[in-house]
Amino acid sequence: MFDMQVPWWEFMVRATVVYVLLLVMVRLSGKRTVGQFTPFDLIVVMLLSESVSGSLTAQDASLPGGLIVAATLVLVDFAIAAATSRNRKLGAALEGNPVLIGRDGVIYKDVLRRERVPEADVEKALRHADCDLEDMRMAILESDGNINIMKRQRG
Repeated sequence: MFDMQVPWWEFMVRATVVYVLLLVMVRLSGKRTVGQFTPFDLIVVMLLSESVSGSLTAQDASLPGGLIVAATLVLVDFAIAAATSRNRKLGAALEGNPVLIGRDGVIYKDVLRRERVPEADVEKALRHADCDLEDMRMAILESDGNINIMKRQRG
């Protein structure tokens, strides 16, 4: 239980490499993957965690090995959060920027395709904002995957 099969530092290197590579993969998969989990997204996340577990521990089942990996993942996450809060360009690269997906009652379908956002999600956001399409001033896909709707001002 306490006997590790690999050196302690190897756990840290493995955890850091897996974290960074998964972060890049999730970032490349699009904003909606991160913002709103469907049952399919949840399955993918669970399978991802299972698929990298051996890579994290080098098949070491020791208690210290697992704790080193867990602590390293938390530390890497903390370091990335700290770095992105201090560096705007790094934050934009890792977290993305908001994207205009509609304006003045027109939904930009080419942008929706590029961002892999179903039109039904925009319609849902419009209903949630209690806004008809013709009353929409702007629809914005936020970097966290949420869609914000701004209504036209009636005067």
